[in-house]
Amino acid sequence: MKLLIDNGHGIKTPGKRSPGGEILEYAYTREIARRIVADPRLKAYAPELLVPEDADIPLGQRCARANAWCDRLGANNVLLISVHLNAAGAGQWMRARGWEAWTSPGQTKADRLAECLYYAAVKCLPAGTPIRTDMVDGDRDKEAKFAILTGTRCPAVLTENLFQDNRQDVAYLLSEEGKRAMAELHVRGLLTYLGFRF
Repeated sequence: MKLLIDNGHGIKTPGKRSPGGEILEYAYTREIARRIVADPRLKAYAPELLVPEDADIPLGQRCARANAWCDRLGANNVLLISVHLNAAGAGQWMRARGWEAWTSPGQTKADRLAECLYYAAVKCLPAGTPIRTDMVDGDRDKEAKFAILTGTRCPAVLTENLFQDNRQDVAYLLSEEGKRAMAELHVRGLLTYLGFRF
């Protein structure tokens, strides 16, 4: 099994930051992605950053990188998680909070991976953290035709790890406790999908 961790956006992507500049999404998600990849519990699954560069690699190129692994190993032997931060406004502090995961529309293997990530988020995030869901199709993940989800052949999930324009979420994200929790929930979600129990 090959694990691909995609860190959302690049250094020159406009916006994608907290209103006060405390968090730059490209830098924060790369830090969390590096922590996930470095976790020794995942070593046997050859975790790798899909985008080691700081540049904003085009989505088509990101998908091509993932699909090259699918060609090599088979789509069922590759998992992809794209790590992001959410935002509710346009450069101002907002009230929306919480964690959520997205898959492509319809029932796919990514739905099970997303469910494992939701399970881990409930375990890893502080009590009272909103877990944002959409139960229309019977599972918790939200669905959209995001390119990283529809343009890749392997199970792929995009996570939105709290809101970079909510003061409470930002304070937690910047804390060492918050950074550990963000990495841990992804690691636990992956390991749960792979058959480990917590």
